Amino acid sequence: MPFILACYVRSIKRREADLKHTVKMASMFFLVVFILFLASVYGGSQGRAGTGENQLSEIHLLGMNDLHGQLNTHSVLSGKKVGGAEYLSAHVNRLRQEHEHTMLVHAGDMTGGSPPISSLFQDEPTAEFLNQLRVDVGTPGNHEFDQGADELMRLVSGGFHPKTGFFKGTHSDYISANVINKKTGKPMFPAYSIKEIDGVRIGFIGVVTTETNQFLLPENQDQIEIIDETEAINQTVEQLNKKGVKSIVVLAHVGANSDENGENAGEALTEMAPNISDEVDVIFGAHSHQHANTVVDNKLIVQSYSYGKALSDVTLTIDRKKKEIVQKEAEIVLTDHNTVKPDQSALQLIKKFEDRIGEEYSTPVGSLPQNLSRKKNDQGESPLAAFIAGALNEDMNTKISMVHHGGIRESLKAGKITKQQVIAALPFHHYAVKVKMTGKEVKTILEQQWALKAENLLQIEGITYSINRNAPHGERISDIKNTRGELIQDHRTYTVATSNYLASGGDGFKGFKQTELIKMGPELSDVLAGKLDKIN
Repeated sequence: MPFILACYVRSIKRREADLKHTVKMASMFFLVVFILFLASVYGGSQGRAGTGENQLSEIHLLGMNDLHGQLNTHSVLSGKKVGGAEYLSAHVNRLRQEHEHTMLVHAGDMTGGSPPISSLFQDEPTAEFLNQLRVDVGTPGNHEFDQGADELMRLVSGGFHPKTGFFKGTHSDYISANVINKKTGKPMFPAYSIKEIDGVRIGFIGVVTTETNQFLLPENQDQIEIIDETEAINQTVEQLNKKGVKSIVVLAHVGANSDENGENAGEALTEMAPNISDEVDVIFGAHSHQHANTVVDNKLIVQSYSYGKALSDVTLTIDRKKKEIVQKEAEIVLTDHNTVKPDQSALQLIKKFEDRIGEEYSTPVGSLPQNLSRKKNDQGESPLAAFIAGALNEDMNTKISMVHHGGIRESLKAGKITKQQVIAALPFHHYAVKVKMTGKEVKTILEQQWALKAENLLQIEGITYSINRNAPHGERISDIKNTRGELIQDHRTYTVATSNYLASGGDGFKGFKQTELIKMGPELSDVLAGKLDKIN
């Protein structure tokens, strides 16, 4: 019995010792877990909010502008073959792979003035391509409004068109702080979009040039009101600040340019920059189809040509604690064909719509013995524009014709010319018209070649005139003569061939609104095709 009792006591003591050991081990375990928890909280906080490099985020913003539906257009820039949806997409994919935190944005005119591969299908192919690219945020340019506000909203939000059926719309955010729908009196789009990436919130603001209505047909001008870009941006900055957003980027369909090294910055956007809130760090430009990579008033301004020839690659270093951009730089990246393989999904998209165009558009309508370039010479004259102006005089039986250069989008090369090439050169579906005007009205229209911010010379056949660019606006034109050397008389009446676009006051030529319409003619593309057929 004593032996059994002794064993029992020893067993109790062992259990007590084991229990104490277990409690001790459990306490140590929970202590370690607690220490690790504190380390993760405070250590992580120090890593993001301390003074070291771990608090900084590097974010890449890839920017596009002025694609104009040029899905299957290749060209040469700086000695490199560039452009085409398949190469644009490939470079976007490459840059996304190289940089972990990347967003894709655009500054407008992705559609409008498009070649047949897009325009024949209401620019739905381009919208479909943008969906493939996974664009994060975009803003409409002036050409997105070419067919009216309702058609733009159909492309963005989805809807039915009798020509193409139902379209599902675009996947990206569309924003614009300065476009008002006249029907409702309300903004057409949200003024801004806030995107979060790598724990950082970036506010994007969209605006379009206030000159937009100058480029639209009257029936589309009545649909929208464009308010001042700078005022709209600054008001929206205040809204973003109230939401705690301090990293702010503007997508502006407003022109900018600079040398490769950033010097000699010019155009409307660079003039606007000093009046834009200092809270804005980066502005993506568009509209003028030029190169820009410059800093004005501590704002980085970029623009990457047009037609998918290049991308803007903006690198932002953002302090996550302060929520502010502390460093910014950019590179304009050409969509060089030699450095990537073409993206297969984009190639399939191109083939799908090229097949749908059909033989009608690939059949030659005529031929040219020599190249006809759309580019202007030092005198502001374009060989192709002169050819079209001559064709207008023949078709409309007039002695004077006026053509605006902005409506011509592609040059024509010597050889056989197809209907598809003709429409690519004249994609806007404008019509030929014959109008009656006085000599005084002729002079008024010629003076309006400086109505917009940049010189906008018309291509004119049948008259000559002298220009003094140093004279005040409205007094630069003199010595207007016909082909026989006779002065154009103020009170004499003349018949002139032009387009319905110009006749309605497009491109700032409001003097045309005072003229008398005599006759409507065919589409300008049909006038050009008819002239080519005669040559053939």
